[in-house]
Amino acid sequence: MKRLHEDTGEHHQLRRNLVDHLFKHGIEDRRVLNAIATIPRQYFMLPQDESVAYVDRAFPIGEGQTISQPYTVAYQSQLLDVEKGMKVLEIGTGSGYQAAVLAVMGADLYTIERQKKLFDRNRNFDYLRGFNNIHFYYGDGYEGLPADAPFDRILITAAAPQVPQPLVHQLARGGKLVLPLGEAPVQRMVRITKHHDDSITEETFDKFSFVPMLKGKQE
Repeated sequence: MKRLHEDTGEHHQLRRNLVDHLFKHGIEDRRVLNAIATIPRQYFMLPQDESVAYVDRAFPIGEGQTISQPYTVAYQSQLLDVEKGMKVLEIGTGSGYQAAVLAVMGADLYTIERQKKLFDRNRNFDYLRGFNNIHFYYGDGYEGLPADAPFDRILITAAAPQVPQPLVHQLARGGKLVLPLGEAPVQRMVRITKHHDDSITEETFDKFSFVPMLKGKQE
């Protein structure tokens, strides 16, 4: 079980500083900023990196994975445009930090992780267990969760070479899917909107660099 670190007045100030930084760089959705101001990012870090938890960059979390840069988390969350009570599917739980942001924003969150060790770590992580609106799944993100579909929003936290069609099928009418699209080393952030007549529109945004989205599960 992942231990909780301290959350001090200094951490609170560092979060406020981070929020100011994100706002200056174009993150204006108050729901996103409030979530980032609330969540102790150091809880999601390896112990040796706790002192740099509020530096705006990615850090390793083990199993060859990273906790995403706060700006990237905020950018994707803003594009997703989550409203309280929406049913949201996250592909790639990773550290669990993005899941916490969406949960604080009021999402009814279904999150899939393909790596068993990370899935077990997050499912047993005391801080995340405190959210009754996060549902953890071990599985292949490319397949999504057809039994729980449709979803109002879908977020993919790894780079897909093409838009995964099973996930588009699981998107509700009026829903939005956000993902980094393209091959390494750089992808474009894309937002897919499914309209009420089932037609699809695609918007393209800034460049990012994500780890590749992989098929299957890993023990």
